[in-house]
Amino acid sequence: MATTASVGAAPPRWRVVIADDEPAARRGVRQLLAPYTDFGVVGECRDGRETLAALDTLSPDVLFLDIQMPELDGFDVIRRRTPERMPAVVFLTAYDQFAIRAFEAEALDYLVKPVTAARFAATMKRLARRLSAGPTAAPEQSLVVTTPRGALVLTLREIDWIEAADNYARLWVGPRSYLLRESLGQLERRVGLHGFVRAHRRALVRIDGVRRLLVTDAGEVVAVLGSGARVPVSRRRRAAFSAAVRRPAPRSAPPA
Repeated sequence: MATTASVGAAPPRWRVVIADDEPAARRGVRQLLAPYTDFGVVGECRDGRETLAALDTLSPDVLFLDIQMPELDGFDVIRRRTPERMPAVVFLTAYDQFAIRAFEAEALDYLVKPVTAARFAATMKRLARRLSAGPTAAPEQSLVVTTPRGALVLTLREIDWIEAADNYARLWVGPRSYLLRESLGQLERRVGLHGFVRAHRRALVRIDGVRRLLVTDAGEVVAVLGSGARVPVSRRRRAAFSAAVRRPAPRSAPPA
């Protein structure tokens, strides 16, 4: 385990440990972190055992964690330490097939190598938001979708609405959509407690994304979302949906 200290430099706001058995990968994370001066690297680890020791001795706020390492892999580290005693974990790996397992282990994000600066910036924004909220902040609820570029994490507050698409659900984030292999009914049980309400048989809407309810000349009710999307509300669900819009919706994450 290598530790880092800068003589005479002000201590970073948040302490970072990088765990990866490849020196080039550790250097890459350092380079990506360089513009984010609130974050300072205090240690590097080459395997799972060194990582467990660093968690005890360095008390980092953030751990960039590879999955496949000698001795103990990234999941072994979390299992032995327990999720409750882990800092904010960002998995950094060459493989996208472990994404769902990573979020079951309560990771904050999952980055697939090589990481672009834009994707890393999104991770750093999430880290800063989580750490600024304090240790008692609840983790952001997320869904993991598969894209041609690998796994992508979507926090629930990013998703405007969800529609049924045969055996899939289509998640709408502004003008973009992503398919998730899960029925709308199954998904409703996961997101219903986080501010999503049925608009009609084939659609769930994030209530705090609704800007107004529009009544058409034909007497139909349409939910107008902040993204510009318009989702019709069925007669059967109109009363419950309207009531949900009027009351404060539960948030899936603390405000930024």
